[in-house]
Formats: sequence, C-alpha cells, structure tokens
Amino acid sequence: MLESYLTGLVVCGGIIIAIGAQNAYVLGLAVRREHHWWSAGLCMSTDVLLLTAGMFGVSAILLTMPSAMEAMRWLGVAFLSWLAAQAFYRAATGRQALAAVADGRSLKHVLLATLAVTILNPQVYLDTLLLVPAIGAQQESATTFVAGASTASILWFSLLAWGGSMLSPWLSRPLAWRLIDGAIGLMMAVVAVHLASNGV
Repeated sequence: MLESYLTGLVVCGGIIIAIGAQNAYVLGLAVRREHHWWSAGLCMSTDVLLLTAGMFGVSAILLTMPSAMEAMRWLGVAFLSWLAAQAFYRAATGRQALAAVADGRSLKHVLLATLAVTILNPQVYLDTLLLVPAIGAQQESATTFVAGASTASILWFSLLAWGGSMLSPWLSRPLAWRLIDGAIGLMMAVVAVHLASNGV
C-alpha cells in the first residue's frame, strides 16, 4: 500500500508540474498576493475531484466522446492565447503599483479565471482522467494511489502559493514584473500552440 501511495505521489507530482498554464496563473496571483490561496485551493480541489473520478470510472466514458474533447481543445487554445496576449501586453507596457499590489480583481473573477485555466486545458483531462488512472490500475490499492496523487497536488499548489507570496517583496521592481509576465505569456503561448498543432 505504501508503494501505491508513493507511486501516486511521484507520478502525479511530475504531471502537475508539467501543466504549465495552471501553474503560471497561480504563481502570478501569488506574486501579486491576489487571492492566491483561494486559487491554489480551487486547483487542489479540482485535481482531487478529477483524479478520483478518473480512477473510478470516468476515463472509460470520456473515451467514447472524442467530439467533446476536440471542442474542449479549441476552447483551450482560444483561452490560453488570450491569457498569453494579456501577459505579453503587461510585459511590454509594465505595471503600476508593483510592490505586491494586486490588480484589483475580485475574488469571483480570480476563481472563475482559475477554473477556466483548469477546465479549458484538455491536457488536464488526459492526465487526470486517462494517464494517471492507467498507471493507478496497475497498483495494489487504487484508493491509496489516488491519495498519493492528491497529496502531490496539495503540496505543489501550496508551494506555488506560499513561495510566490514570499518572493513578492523581492519582485517589486518593474523589470522583474516584466520578466515574470513575459515568462507567463510564453508558457501560455507554448501550451496553446502545442494543443493547436498536436491535438489531444
């Protein structure tokens, strides 16, 4: 059972770190201290829900609906491209009141954007509903495997939220923010191009 838990922890940890759009968005909020723990919490909850659903049956249903995955793919490309354009604009023009000051967005706006970054990325479904369950099916205990995978998500997004906010005082210069926004924009654009060219 311990082996199943550690396998879930390691496998899911590697996959979550690789999903760039979600990570970049949460990190950007954390650096600005803009409802970042709420955003991280929503990401954790969504991951746990999707991992559990995938491990216990949704993956089989999802494979029967390729048209839904294709529609989700292009919605994801459009949304990620929009986020990338916003980030590149901020990188080019700079920000005002940079010293750990939020953009003034409401909690509702931040949570909706976080949810969109999560559910409009088909890679999230491929990983949590197909890839991870395929590995989990080979484990001694599916429940323990899901617990390990869920722990990886909780640890990673906690690290992003805490680490980003801790670094905020050192990232208050306009140049630092331009570099951060440029990196976030590049990451979003890469994911969008990958989805558009390679599909799901």
